[in-house]
Amino acid sequence: MPLVAAFANGEPAASAASTLDDAWWDGFGDATLSRLVKEALSANQDVAMALQRVGQARAGAQAQASRLWPTVGLQAAASRSDSGVPEPVKQGMPDTRVLRAGVNVAWEIDLTGGDRAARDAARADAAAAAAGAQGARLLVASEVGRQYFVLRSAEERLRIVQALAAAQRQTAARVESRLREGQASAFDLDRPRAEADALDAQVPALRMLVGTTQTRLAVLLGRNPSAQVVEADKDFAWPAARAIAAGQPSELLRRRPDLVAAEARVGAEALRSVEARAQWWPKLFLSALVGREDLRLNALDLAPVHFSNVALAFATPIFNAGRIDAGIRVQSARADEALLAWQKAVLVAVQEVEDSLLVRSQETERNAALALTVEHRRRSLQRAESLRREGQIDLLVLLDVQRSVLASELALSDSRLQKALADVQLYKALGGGYAPAPHGLAGGLPPVQASTDTTSLAARTPQ
Repeated sequence: MPLVAAFANGEPAASAASTLDDAWWDGFGDATLSRLVKEALSANQDVAMALQRVGQARAGAQAQASRLWPTVGLQAAASRSDSGVPEPVKQGMPDTRVLRAGVNVAWEIDLTGGDRAARDAARADAAAAAAGAQGARLLVASEVGRQYFVLRSAEERLRIVQALAAAQRQTAARVESRLREGQASAFDLDRPRAEADALDAQVPALRMLVGTTQTRLAVLLGRNPSAQVVEADKDFAWPAARAIAAGQPSELLRRRPDLVAAEARVGAEALRSVEARAQWWPKLFLSALVGREDLRLNALDLAPVHFSNVALAFATPIFNAGRIDAGIRVQSARADEALLAWQKAVLVAVQEVEDSLLVRSQETERNAALALTVEHRRRSLQRAESLRREGQIDLLVLLDVQRSVLASELALSDSRLQKALADVQLYKALGGGYAPAPHGLAGGLPPVQASTDTTSLAARTPQ
């Protein structure tokens, strides 16, 4: 895959490891968020199911590895026959008692490496499952962060709308008082009432967003959605801006669990291609049975005897109407499909990082501009209220200034949300704090080595 040395929308950096760790959510400096993420990672059903898939894959790898070893079994039998005929007749039809015990050994000798390829493919599947479990953790952590910031933004916007609606109702009350004194018209009264009603109409939607976000967080944490998960925080402060080093695009091949899993699947399908081609080669089977037998005839004990049976079998295909070749072509196509899926996953990963970096940089600029806008408009509102009290401007001008302050505060709140979401998305796109263990993925599984050869897997597999 052709990858450039640095991301187009990011700062040049040697490595992203210095700013990414397993608990990247702690970098936001929010104790509630950290608590929610940790609880979700221990209680979320998707993470638990991913761990179960790891267990299944490792058991499958162990089962495949067992095919390389002999199968040893123990046999034992006891039988007794009593004819009940007279003694003279028993000379021809004797009563018997047989005690027999032995050890049976069977072994398919892997001459062509097909079983070894199947074992290694199963190990690669287990590595992919382990990376998938890490990917599930990353997805859950990032989704908890996203929903948490959406919740805090909805609460903040709700407070802004309710405060301004209260201010508009106060304005309407003052105008109503002036109307009774004959100093204002009904038109002057309808405007602040209409503004207050319009703001009140936004409250149910924001409350609905708060409620639905609470239930989504509850599901992520494995809790009952009917119970409140997070208490409202009027003192919530948005996380301060900080640098996040994106590193180099090539680091994504080792940092993102989905790319590690996709690469492991490429290796698994390539190894299964080797297993499919091994079907054309001869198979060698070895079996042995050794044991001891104790025989009694008509109450006469015969000396115990030892017995053995050793066989070596050879089998090779000659004609199967193209079944093996068809299986080889099917598996080669699967290997090529896995390679294409990995290539697409790499491109999508780079795209996600580029988009996150772009959104983050632009939202930073937008946030700074909106903060200045809110500051200026609040000062303008203070002056407008002073001029209104002195009778130098009418009510319509004051209402226009109040609307502009509301619009600016809501836009700033949205920008803060988008900036926080961009940080979460960037952590997710970079793979969070995931890094493969030095000796492979958990469980002693060997790491899957990266390949720089883009030749078709079907062409690369030995014929």
